[in-house]
Amino acid sequence: MGTKSKVEPRLLKGMRDFLPNEMLAREWVINTIKVIFEKYGFEPLETPAIEYLDILEGKAGEEEKLMYRFKDAGGRDVGLRFDLTVPLSRVIAMNPNLPMPFRRYQIQPVWRAEKPQKGRFREFYQCDVDIVGTASVFADAEIVGITKEVLTTLGFKKFKIRINNRKILKAICEYAGVDPSKESSVCISIDKLEKVGIDGVEKELLQRGVPIDSVQSLFKLLSDFQQRSSSENIIHKLGSSLASIKNGEEGVAELESIFSYLDLLGVPKDCLSFDPWLTRGLDYYTGPIFEVVVEEPKIGSLAGGGRYDKLIGIFLGKDVPAVGITIGLERIITVMEEFNMLPEQITKVKVLIVQFDEETLGYSLDIAKRLRTAGIEAEVYPEPVKLSKQFKYADRRKIRLVIVAGPDERAEDKVTIKDMKSGKQKKIERHRLVTEIKNLCQ
Repeated sequence: MGTKSKVEPRLLKGMRDFLPNEMLAREWVINTIKVIFEKYGFEPLETPAIEYLDILEGKAGEEEKLMYRFKDAGGRDVGLRFDLTVPLSRVIAMNPNLPMPFRRYQIQPVWRAEKPQKGRFREFYQCDVDIVGTASVFADAEIVGITKEVLTTLGFKKFKIRINNRKILKAICEYAGVDPSKESSVCISIDKLEKVGIDGVEKELLQRGVPIDSVQSLFKLLSDFQQRSSSENIIHKLGSSLASIKNGEEGVAELESIFSYLDLLGVPKDCLSFDPWLTRGLDYYTGPIFEVVVEEPKIGSLAGGGRYDKLIGIFLGKDVPAVGITIGLERIITVMEEFNMLPEQITKVKVLIVQFDEETLGYSLDIAKRLRTAGIEAEVYPEPVKLSKQFKYADRRKIRLVIVAGPDERAEDKVTIKDMKSGKQKKIERHRLVTEIKNLCQ
């Protein structure tokens, strides 16, 4: 027989393994987010990784070129989901009897074939929260309020929740004389402002066929807004400038209501910002839009979303109002790691029971059974090697408590507990073990 060739272990670019210490950190962040979502009345949902291609196509704007497409074994055209909003819309259309408003959260991976960089990967988790079935902008405000609570609970202090309205962007385009067929192109270009600057956006708009007069009017109007001192002043000025345009009138009224509701919800004004440049890249947004950025480090947005009142109608045949936001788990963890915001992650195992010898194994297993029955995570070392090696293992695993149950302990119906953190140890009766361990773990 020939020698079997070695397979080189490697990962696809943009994909990652998560070792236990990384998984513990991720689980802590995810559980923190889940608790807040559920506190506001949202319930979990999961959808398949793969969808029929026509379900996904035509919903992502320029992001669509990053979609993973392929044929399955049956020759069907399918794709990996690029976000969690489109699958949610399909679910709503397939389940018309869901109670409305429908409040769901979803924490699952998505895939985009983009260039990997700091905080950006080809497979990554999104944490979505959405309210479906109400057109009230109170729902929009509540989504923003939830996002603020998630970030502050995780320990973020310097961040801004940028807010705009797609209706206002449409009205600004109309005000500047942009042809309606070019509105989407204008939004796509403006969305790149932070990356390429005003000159870069102007160049791209001209390349997309937007007349120079319209481009100049657009930038003058937006620049005038930016020079105002507060969000309220900018919105007030918008109300005057766009009063004769229906989308502008509606968009301004919605923003005024949102900021009013956010004040009632107790969201501090200093973490909110009206940004007339904000567009969000996805084509399905129809109203208010949101984006969260940390002031340092400059890593891009941590969360983004908005109102999408037309997307579900593509699948259902009638419009259903909806609003939601995506919190990007990977970028959040990247920032938290950089600023040492993550708690020190230790193993979930509370107790290691050393294996002394074959004769005492039954005694050790009885101890493990008692602890596990009481809900205490306990691990039994698998072989009777030197105690020093077993203690070293506990130390490397950051298991705080080690139980020794050798012949002496078994003869006295006792156990010895060693606290690896303090170095102290004591011998107690076996029947007191569970109570003692619980007290030590508090």
